[in-house]
Amino acid sequence: MKRVVKATLVAAMLFSVVLGQGVVAKAETVTSVVTAKPTTSAVPTATVKPIATPVPIMRDNLSKFGLKKDLELPVTISAGGLTYTLEKLMFYDVKSKEAQSLMKMYGYSDRIYKTPTKYMVWTKLTIENKGSKVIQVSSVDLNPKWNIKVDGNILLGPAPGTKILELNNKEALWDWVLKPGQKLSSYQMYGYIKDPSVISIYVNLGGDFEEKYIVKRPGE
Repeated sequence: MKRVVKATLVAAMLFSVVLGQGVVAKAETVTSVVTAKPTTSAVPTATVKPIATPVPIMRDNLSKFGLKKDLELPVTISAGGLTYTLEKLMFYDVKSKEAQSLMKMYGYSDRIYKTPTKYMVWTKLTIENKGSKVIQVSSVDLNPKWNIKVDGNILLGPAPGTKILELNNKEALWDWVLKPGQKLSSYQMYGYIKDPSVISIYVNLGGDFEEKYIVKRPGE
């Protein structure tokens, strides 16, 4: 009887040990599942766009005449408190689409562009009054304050018919008035009879004068 009881106790103890090991094994399995870190999803790399190269501004088309510029536009000159900057200088065949479109748009008289005129000259300019007095070209003062010369000849500009009565017009300049400190950007049209060679701009105001050559005579 004692042997049977003893054998039963030993068997029970062995079963408890096996059962305990199984519980421990399961507990470790659960722990490993709970504490496992979630897999980190890959973050897509942002695509870096290339920086666009700025397109250079076309300020003149003098190269088509084989001219070597001594000064690159914009060119600024000053006299008597007035500062004039030539921003753009384009020579168009008077019969070209560009010339005809601009002439029609602003109502420039076509009389100046008939034979022997060969080119319509389109310019962009900026003027600024850095003096202490009003500067103007209008019915009060008709004297031009600047000119463009080609081969020593002063270019003549017709009036823009659709803008002629608009003071300080920013599309096609005719009459203008600048008080001290004022600044204005606009466009002007001229005509010329042949291919250009020597080109200069000058300001003449109140006895003060300045001239700069964009294209000089060869050898100068």
